[in-house]
Amino acid sequence: MSMFCFQCQETAKGTGCTVRGVCGKPDDVARMQDLLIYLLKGISFYSVEARKLGIVHEETDKFIMESLFSTITNVNFDKQVFVEKVKKALALREQMKAWVMQAGGNMTGNLPDAAVWTGETEGDFDQKAETVGVLATENEDIRSLRQLITYGLKGMAAYAKHAYVLGYQDDKIFAFMEKALAATLDDTLSADELIALTMETGKYGVDVMALLDQANTSTYGHPEITKVSIGVRNHPGILVSGHDLKDLEELLKQTAGTGVDVYTHSEMLPAHYYPAFKKYPHFAGNYGNAWWKQDKEFESFNGPILMTTNCLIPPKDSYKDRVYTTSVVGFPGLKHIGDAEEGKEKDFTAIIAHAKKCAPPVEIETGEIVGGFAHNTVLSVADKVIEAIKAGAIKKFVVMAGCDGRMKSREYYTEFAAKLPKDTIILTAGCAKYKYNKLDLGDIGGIPRVLDAGQCNDSYSLAVVALKLKEVFGLDDVNQLPISYNIAWYEQKACIVLLALLYLGVKNIHLGPTLPAFLSPNVAKVLVENFGISGISNVEDDLRKMI
Repeated sequence: MSMFCFQCQETAKGTGCTVRGVCGKPDDVARMQDLLIYLLKGISFYSVEARKLGIVHEETDKFIMESLFSTITNVNFDKQVFVEKVKKALALREQMKAWVMQAGGNMTGNLPDAAVWTGETEGDFDQKAETVGVLATENEDIRSLRQLITYGLKGMAAYAKHAYVLGYQDDKIFAFMEKALAATLDDTLSADELIALTMETGKYGVDVMALLDQANTSTYGHPEITKVSIGVRNHPGILVSGHDLKDLEELLKQTAGTGVDVYTHSEMLPAHYYPAFKKYPHFAGNYGNAWWKQDKEFESFNGPILMTTNCLIPPKDSYKDRVYTTSVVGFPGLKHIGDAEEGKEKDFTAIIAHAKKCAPPVEIETGEIVGGFAHNTVLSVADKVIEAIKAGAIKKFVVMAGCDGRMKSREYYTEFAAKLPKDTIILTAGCAKYKYNKLDLGDIGGIPRVLDAGQCNDSYSLAVVALKLKEVFGLDDVNQLPISYNIAWYEQKACIVLLALLYLGVKNIHLGPTLPAFLSPNVAKVLVENFGISGISNVEDDLRKMI
């Protein structure tokens, strides 16, 4: 096989992509990403030793964070980007090694290959990459646990990056990422020790989501209940997709007074809930749906699109010239907006000039979406919610957070939401909500039956709400609350959310539309026996189980 990747839910035949990623990732890009991850483990091996000696290097920490993020599904498809990252990884690894040795560290003995292998040409890189991919770990249980940890770290890195650009960082999170990466090189670790490390990954998943929540709310205010237009205006527009609020803020500033409107797409919808963005009259609304529909929605939008993070699918020629990437996102042939110079903002001049030449968006729907139910909002009306629970008006909450995707089987979530009893509230975050957030599900005593907390990282809000309800009702265990979990997953940020929920003690999570291909039968058995993790079946049977 020319590649092997099984990190996303849509992996080929439910087992692994071996020729080309279902996401569109070519085999040469997949191999270069494998080599990059391998070298990040080598850097981390030295970084762990360096930290013991008091050596902390922020450039290395940042490189590891951004490199992990760049390998998440649908982030970067450009082989040359990864070739350059491999070269920088080799240089940083040797620098870390030199510092450790200068400080008296003992770097002799049987060092891991990832800590010593070197190469100079693309040919060297390609040849090595063929030997260091996922399948290099022969024991399927050890492989499964190593990948579960690695995919959790990728999600952790994404959230850490969003906090980092807003000036918030936690060195303990960087230290853990490096410790965990280095641990995946250690062939002496047993399955039990790797399971413990997996749970520790969940602990730092909670920490990084709390950090990002602090970064977002301190910078932009706490989300508020907000009605968001899903129609269009009669001006040229720029469509912003992905997750990065900092990029959106800087674009809004630079488009003010230009006659260009700014719209959000997919996971950027929750930006409308933050008070800081409401001062921009040209912040027009949300256009379209979840990421996988972008091939049609980007076409009809007419104006340029800014991809700030993952969720890019290979663009069609009909609109490829209108797609701009920034940060860790990349695709061959697309225009890239580079990072800002120290103390300055990114320069969005080119995309703004492009937008002015374009026709306004084609209207594809009308109406409004209501959201903004993050933890601060929900807890501010906690007495009303508790009263409704005690009165029997609200019988059950169902957490339907996570990701949307292309598979027809995901229509299950639309049907499930529609058939829920009228005394049930849906708690959601992430783009999974697009399966049901435009249904007319009504309200319970003025409380909407779909409470959208925000982006996938805002699943943290749902955990905060659950823990607060546990406290209010004087319960010993969060699982005693009338809350069921029916979570859809697609990529690696969903992995860290899942591990965070498990660390918080949440049990009996239903995960779909399929269980991850990277879970070996034995690892899956551990999750079932210890945490009650299960898949989904059909709507009628699952409603009986959960409700």
